[in-house]
Amino acid sequence: MKKAVVKTNFNFAGQKEVYEGKVRDVYNIKNQYIVMVVSDRISAFDVVLPEGIPYKGQVLNQIASKFLDATSDICPNWKIASPDPMVTVGHRCDSFAVEMIVRAYLTGSSWRDYKAGSREICGIELPDGMKEHQVFPQPIITPSTKAEQGAHDENISREEILKQGIVSEEDYVILEKYALELFKRGTEIAAEKGLILVDTKYEFGKKDDEIYLIDEIHTPDSSRYFYAEGYQERFDKGEQQRQLSKEFVREWLMENGFQGQDGQQVPEMTEEVVNNISERYIELYERIIGEKFVKVDAEDIQERIENNVKNMLARL
Repeated sequence: MKKAVVKTNFNFAGQKEVYEGKVRDVYNIKNQYIVMVVSDRISAFDVVLPEGIPYKGQVLNQIASKFLDATSDICPNWKIASPDPMVTVGHRCDSFAVEMIVRAYLTGSSWRDYKAGSREICGIELPDGMKEHQVFPQPIITPSTKAEQGAHDENISREEILKQGIVSEEDYVILEKYALELFKRGTEIAAEKGLILVDTKYEFGKKDDEIYLIDEIHTPDSSRYFYAEGYQERFDKGEQQRQLSKEFVREWLMENGFQGQDGQQVPEMTEEVVNNISERYIELYERIIGEKFVKVDAEDIQERIENNVKNMLARL
């Protein structure tokens, strides 16, 4: 089995603290900069699976890096540089406690709630008679609270965000504007690749009283894509859409009796399963970016990352 990075333990100059997320290890440098190492860990149903996926970190980091560059004219973002295929270095921002989720289609959790009888999502009313995967007249923003580690994010309305003072109205208006403009750009880029950007999430933060886009953007872990070809025919027939996301991982787990519930065991991740997931992520990259994926040398990955980041930080 090829090597995968599932844990890092670097000690960079000026390092203040390290936050280990489900997938990303985030190093705080001098309270000014962030070194985000995108590991090969993979999570589903809020559980980090026991095996890492070779090249997954590289895939996610390079997709996000390219989209950050492709949208930097819309709003400032946190990226300074990507000194290693698995790393982005950027500005440390104070993040807002909400995620801005933009949806263009009635899909996923929004469809499950609708099917169960709900006609409202985050304060937005939906009409009767909609079908699964139906396009909205225009994209909608359905914010969620950013939960503490191990907890679930929860939907919240614009009105409740303002009422609770989670975000000021002045800032929230900017977050809405940026989110919709980023989604429009992402939709245009996806269309060029024969894809539909169905929904995604954006996270924002503040630095020196200016709002920045932070974290990942338009990756298959944070977004859902449909193939444009055949969308209408499948919709008319009430068939499931061909998706480009990590949904295939969840489907494999469910087929093997795991949905993250108490008492359930993660099925064995054989070398074949791991390699299949790795190849699917590479396929996602090539379809979304439109370029051949170039695998970096998998020998001495940790040493490579450490050297590349140290050289980068010395220049800041």
